[in-house]
Amino acid sequence: MHAYLFPGQGTQFPGMGKELFEKSKLAQEYFKRGNDILGFSITDVMFEGSAEDLKQTKFSQPAIFLHSFILANTLGNDFKPDMVAGHSLGEISALAAIGSLDFESALKLISKRASAMQKVCEVENTGMAVVVGLYDVIVKDICNQIDGVVVPANYNALHQVVISGEKKALKEACDKLRPGAKGVVNLPVSGAFHSPFMEPIVEEFSVAIEETEFKKPICPIYQNVAGRPSDNIDLIKKNLIDQLTHPVMWRHTILHMIEDGATEFTEIGPGNFLRGLVRQIDKNVKT
Repeated sequence: MHAYLFPGQGTQFPGMGKELFEKSKLAQEYFKRGNDILGFSITDVMFEGSAEDLKQTKFSQPAIFLHSFILANTLGNDFKPDMVAGHSLGEISALAAIGSLDFESALKLISKRASAMQKVCEVENTGMAVVVGLYDVIVKDICNQIDGVVVPANYNALHQVVISGEKKALKEACDKLRPGAKGVVNLPVSGAFHSPFMEPIVEEFSVAIEETEFKKPICPIYQNVAGRPSDNIDLIKKNLIDQLTHPVMWRHTILHMIEDGATEFTEIGPGNFLRGLVRQIDKNVKT
């Protein structure tokens, strides 16, 4: 069975999507529509902007979505998913690719999500860091010892956990984790995603979700919050909202997909971050 994976924030890079734009007439049409829907030229930011520009949530989220969605559509009949999953923001890209959301609805939803998150990022002095080489429980235990809010945000692979929190608490946690870890690196994101710091925007995003039309997808989506398959619209919507404040259970998601018959994983979007994680989780599946 063939599973398709859609990346999230942090995978953006300067010049992303430019080659796609130059090669495909369909891509050009979608990119132009994207600019019109957003009301500004996201393609200028993607093709000509700096890494610092693209790091801003209000730009990185629509940019990654456009890159992923357009790439899936240029595959045409070769895009035949038996199941899909998206990492964080990638969940919305995945839902659009499997027909649960149309292009315009998905982009508008992402734009609302990104601007709401950006607002929180500007008010709170927060960030994220990736910890490599330690078990989940150790990372969680050290986060619990810190005076201040810092929590596990992404359970990416057996020895890769992303933590999210207020800058001072985040630094303290990183300093405590560093001696035992293979690596501790701050991420190029502007806030503490998948943590209690996103609580202020839950209501706003819930309203945006309710105003958006969802259709039954062509195949199940394995969502971040539980890592289990769903094609139930109400559950999909609830999971999208819960994802803001809950950790991304990525390792569990991939293991459940393999358990349910996935033998091949294809990443659709900028970079190859998710392919790397799948290989860390199970070396025997094809990526």
